[in-house]
Amino acid sequence: MAVNGTRTKLIRPGPSEIEHKSMRFLITDRPTDSHISSYIEELKKHDVKDVVRVCEPSYKVDELKRNGITVTDLVFEDGSYPPNDIVEEWLELLRKRFSTDPKSCVAVHCVAGLGRAPVLVAIALVELGMKYEDAVELIRQKRRGAINSKQLSYLKKYRPKSRLKTKNGHSLCCVQ
Repeated sequence: MAVNGTRTKLIRPGPSEIEHKSMRFLITDRPTDSHISSYIEELKKHDVKDVVRVCEPSYKVDELKRNGITVTDLVFEDGSYPPNDIVEEWLELLRKRFSTDPKSCVAVHCVAGLGRAPVLVAIALVELGMKYEDAVELIRQKRRGAINSKQLSYLKKYRPKSRLKTKNGHSLCCVQ
């Protein structure tokens, strides 16, 4: 990016924790092998046990595994919204994680943490009973510029199936 003839680096937001009805999510940009140790330290601060990678792999997962963090690949097209099978896998991962470890946090990242990752978190928030507009606003408060118009249109049409239903602030685990 050039400003007044000089190059400037695009500044991405730092990790953003989103919490709703006892579920916590951490949206980040993509780590690299060169700074994976600081990424792991950040994940540990938030009690992350799962990292969901929605972009193409660009780092090794060995160090994460050694630290008890599972990496799940749910890759879909940049600038787009997830296909139904990805949504189902995402919600199943959340059901399992929060039923076995309700105090943990699930991290999700794409390249910049502004498109694909926030869309998955917005879907979870809608499944927890939040209106899509409120979910987008909550995410954008912490990640300015998140969710493009194509993704917003998808969220507007998305209909929850109560797959992350909660009662009294606690997640219910159910086999479907």
